[in-house]
Amino acid sequence: MVRLTSLVNTSGCAAKLSPKDLDSVLSGIPLMRCDGLLEGFEHSDDALVYDMGNGSVLIETVDFFPPMVDDPFMFGQIAAANALSDIYAMGGEPKLAMNLMCFPHCLDLSVMKEILLGGIDKVREAGAVIAGGHTISDREPKYGLSVTGFAKKDEVWYNRGLKEGDVIILTKKIGVGVVNTAAKVDEAGSDSMRDAIASMTTLNKRARDAARDLSVHAATDVTGFSLLGHLREMAKSSEKTVELEYHLVPQIDGALELAKFGFLPEGAYNNREFISPDVAFFSDIKREEEDILFDPQTSGGLLLSMDKEDAEIFLSRMKGTPASIIAEVKERGEKLIEVLP
Repeated sequence: MVRLTSLVNTSGCAAKLSPKDLDSVLSGIPLMRCDGLLEGFEHSDDALVYDMGNGSVLIETVDFFPPMVDDPFMFGQIAAANALSDIYAMGGEPKLAMNLMCFPHCLDLSVMKEILLGGIDKVREAGAVIAGGHTISDREPKYGLSVTGFAKKDEVWYNRGLKEGDVIILTKKIGVGVVNTAAKVDEAGSDSMRDAIASMTTLNKRARDAARDLSVHAATDVTGFSLLGHLREMAKSSEKTVELEYHLVPQIDGALELAKFGFLPEGAYNNREFISPDVAFFSDIKREEEDILFDPQTSGGLLLSMDKEDAEIFLSRMKGTPASIIAEVKERGEKLIEVLP
């Protein structure tokens, strides 16, 4: 059987356009507005939000990418979990989805079927349904979903709204991009791959559920623009500074060692170029530790900003998971992010 990862140059969310290039394009694109549109792309949030006029909102997102694993069913699971995550990051409930599939002629159609079945598996777990989609012929396989979710208007989470004194929780480990890069040349250990796959196939549903009745002031998920990139978006849109403690950040087993040996996806370099001007690293932070923080994540965890009391309640509900307090929100300083050892 053809290895799916051998057919692509980049994989997962590491395939995203560089944040610098994306920013340069979007900054020249006019915002389209209409009555009822509460959130578009102006704040780099995870999904659009549309007021339905009855106290509820519709939340819409789309996400797809090339494979980061060779097993087609597993690839479908990861891609679906990643797309569903945007709805959870807004505090919503996914209900409807449509497939997006790019498929090469060199692969047997049974591979496409397995990818689609993997997507169905995770969408079913989320309590949603896939009701159609679109396919095109392409030299590289790619898969993902457009997803529609719903929420009460006053319960939507946005990536802005950080409050001074809040703590920020990360609900999954980072380092997935590094491990996937090493895996393409068979250099990732079995424990590292097992850890990464378990993380990528885990829905953010439990984390969303555990935080629903708490004081979530801002939220997003960690994907291709890295932990620092998504923290930067939160800090910038909230006009605050985030103080991140490196030693508190949960990491995929073996990822730091792989980063030390240079197994970095291209997206990590793109992220560093765009994000680093807004980051202050204390001198004790090693280069490979910085690299992990710039590593593009696929189907990463949620970042949730809340007061300390609610954070402790949330963590008690998330026992047995990597969820951890990793940062504190400060008054706006010289840099958007300060990274302590």
